[in-house]
Amino acid sequence: MNNIMKPLFLAVIAIGIVLVYNSAYVVDETEQVVVTQFGRVIGKPVTQPGLSFKLPFFQQANYFPNNLLTWDGDPGQVPTKDKTYIWVDTFARWKIVDSIKYFQTVNNELAALERLDDIIDPAMRNLVTSYPLVESVRNTDRPMDTFESTVDQNRKRTQYKIELGRDEITKQIVEQARPKLAPFGIELVDVRIKRINYIESVRRAVYDRMIAERNQIAEKYRAEGKGEASNIRGEKEKELQVIKSQAYKDSQTIKGEADAKATLIYADAYGVDPDFYAFLKTMDVYKKTIKKDSTLILSTDSDFMKYFKGVE
Repeated sequence: MNNIMKPLFLAVIAIGIVLVYNSAYVVDETEQVVVTQFGRVIGKPVTQPGLSFKLPFFQQANYFPNNLLTWDGDPGQVPTKDKTYIWVDTFARWKIVDSIKYFQTVNNELAALERLDDIIDPAMRNLVTSYPLVESVRNTDRPMDTFESTVDQNRKRTQYKIELGRDEITKQIVEQARPKLAPFGIELVDVRIKRINYIESVRRAVYDRMIAERNQIAEKYRAEGKGEASNIRGEKEKELQVIKSQAYKDSQTIKGEADAKATLIYADAYGVDPDFYAFLKTMDVYKKTIKKDSTLILSTDSDFMKYFKGVE
C-alpha cells in the first residue's frame, strides 16, 4: 500500500507545482498586467507591483509598460506660412493610462507607435504651416545678441513680433493630438521639436549669405587694422623726426659750446705768447699744404715765407 501511495503523492505534488507556476505571475514596478480568458478581459488591470495569481492554463497575463515611453518622429519637409521649406524633427513622451483600452485597440507598442505617427505628425504639420518660420524657432521677440550686432552697431536688423512661439506651438500640438489618442488608452504627455533645419537648397543659400557676411565683417576688421597700422606708423615717424630734431639741436649746442671753449682756450694761449702761437699755426699750415713733391711760387715778402727766411 505504501509503495502505491508514494508515487501518487509525488504526482500530486508535481501537479500542484505546475498549477501554482501557471497561476502565479509577478508584476514589476514598470509594468501593468491585463488578465484575459480566451481573449476576453477578466477583472481590472493589475498596476501594483508584486505577486498575483490567475487561473492556470485558462487565463493569460498580458504585460504592458507602466512608465513613460518615447515616440521619435521621422524628420519631414514642412512649408511654413511664409513659404519657407524646413525639415522638422520631433519627439514625444507618452504612457498607457487605460491598459484595457490599449489591449483592445492597439495591443502592442509597435501598433501604438504607428497610431502616434498617424496623429502627432499631422498635428505638427498643421501647426508649423500655420505660422511663419520665426514662430517655430523662437519663444520671444527679445533682440538677439549676435556677433554681428557687436561689430556694426549702425546696422538695422529685422525685428519680429512673436505671436505664439515654439513652446506654445508644441503645447497646441499636444492639445490637438491628446483627445485622438484617448480611445487607445494612451495619454500624450508632451511633444518637443528636436531639430529644425532648412532644406538643402535653402540651407546652401543661407550658408552662402553667412559666408558673405563673415567675409564682409573680416574685410571691415582688416580695413580698420590697416588704418590703425598706418596711424601707428605715422605716429612713429613723427616721434622719430622729433627725436632726430632734438638730437641734432642738442649736438649742435654741444658743438657750439665746445667750439666756444676751444676758441677761448686758443685766445688765452695766443695772448700768452703770440709769436709762438703764430709759429705753431704756420707749421701746421706747412704740414697740411706742402708735400714732398709740392711746388710753390711765392713772393719774397710773403708772410707765408716768413719762417723759411728765418726769424729775426
